[in-house]
Amino acid sequence: MPDLFKNYIDGQWVEAKSGRTFENRNPADRRDLIGLFPASGAEDVEAAVSAAKKAFAKWRLVPAPKRGEILFRVGELLRQRKEEIARSMTREMGKILKETRGDVQEGIDTAFYAAGEGRRLLGETTPSELPDKFAMSVRLPLGVCALITPWNFPMAIPTWKLFPALLCGNTVVLKPAEDTPYSAVELFEILEQAGLPPGVANLVHGTGEEAGAALVRHRDVQLISFTGSTAVGREIAAACGQSLKRVSLEMGGKNGQIVMEDADLQLALEGALWGAFGTTGQRCTATSRVIFHRDIRKKMTEMLIERAEKIKIGNGLDENVQMGPLINEAARKKVHGYVQIGKGEGARLLTGGTIYEEGEWVHGLFYRPTIFDEVTPTMRIAREEIFGPVLSLIEVKSFEEAIEVLNATPYGLSSSIYTRDVARAFRAIRDIEAGITYINGPTIGAEVHLPFGGVKETGNGHREAGTTVYDIFTEWKSVYIDYSGRLQKAQIDSVD
Repeated sequence: MPDLFKNYIDGQWVEAKSGRTFENRNPADRRDLIGLFPASGAEDVEAAVSAAKKAFAKWRLVPAPKRGEILFRVGELLRQRKEEIARSMTREMGKILKETRGDVQEGIDTAFYAAGEGRRLLGETTPSELPDKFAMSVRLPLGVCALITPWNFPMAIPTWKLFPALLCGNTVVLKPAEDTPYSAVELFEILEQAGLPPGVANLVHGTGEEAGAALVRHRDVQLISFTGSTAVGREIAAACGQSLKRVSLEMGGKNGQIVMEDADLQLALEGALWGAFGTTGQRCTATSRVIFHRDIRKKMTEMLIERAEKIKIGNGLDENVQMGPLINEAARKKVHGYVQIGKGEGARLLTGGTIYEEGEWVHGLFYRPTIFDEVTPTMRIAREEIFGPVLSLIEVKSFEEAIEVLNATPYGLSSSIYTRDVARAFRAIRDIEAGITYINGPTIGAEVHLPFGGVKETGNGHREAGTTVYDIFTEWKSVYIDYSGRLQKAQIDSVD
């Protein structure tokens, strides 16, 4: 019998009220059944939100430093279980061990960062314009926050949202992606072990159409924090707009790496390969376009093909493997469909473009690293998010054209430029339309103490990570304390 996992509601592990379940299988070998998980619906969401609402009354009054101490214990427990969690995560979603270890480390880093913020959680003090009057602003929690997270970073992204939300005094309901429910179970086991009170954090498995939609609609949920596709993000934003519910959206990307003629080509090569084929291209920050100067086009193209064709594909639990599978069959069909679109648009396929089913990997969801040349900025493969190991090469004649091409997509998440010219580097920082810019580094590699997010159709203006995430999960309150003993009227009594 397969393992049967449960929701975590009000401090208890419980089945879905309907009794329905769904399977979770290893994308590197679909014969490997990890377990059955609750196919939750509106009734389960109601129970989770009710528990969170009840717990909020006490949790919001726990001093922030004490909340931070619990998160510090969570970080220590994650560190102790890092290898175990990384291995189960690789089995669950496919990316190689080097990357899943990094995924867990990001959760550890976020826990320790949030714990430190418990001793700050800064407001502001400012002079009043009137005598004998004190002015300041403070942060207050929102209430029940619903967190809807994707499968590609099943520990990092939930912790990006969960730890700041808890530190600020909110209670939460997490709905993880149905492709990676086990990683969420491991996280909640650690929260329970760290001593988080019942009801403060609740876990509800299920699909976006059922559990996710019920969370978005729920009257007692004060905030939706969502990471996923732009299409779904639009629907969530529209639904939240009807009830004026706060919503934070982190969505798609179509990230470009510029390589100028003065660049260190070996360094640019390493960055492009890591950015394009790390996590099998399944990152919102993945490098999906290399925009190179025509003077180095031939050499750079040859280098990319040679290295891409040597990438070792297979089960990420093998330390020698460099690229794992796609997450599910729908994802593989989407990637292969975009390859056909690219060929139909007139792009030249240099390598890859086919499903990888050699030897023992016939039962996995693998796809070869794929590179297109002669791509123009208006092609769909140059503008639309593919979310797979497909790299488009675009030639330009100048730095100015490179910036123009990089900006010519609906998205604006991450960006990169390789150059030895410091003036070009600073102009790129100024002129690139993206929330993140790397100089002489790939488009992936964000750190937890800096803001993360993008512009245009990548998001709705919020930034996760760093100090900025605490603006998502708090309300600002301005406080005025008048100790003058008389009525003072701002803007009136202060006029000359």
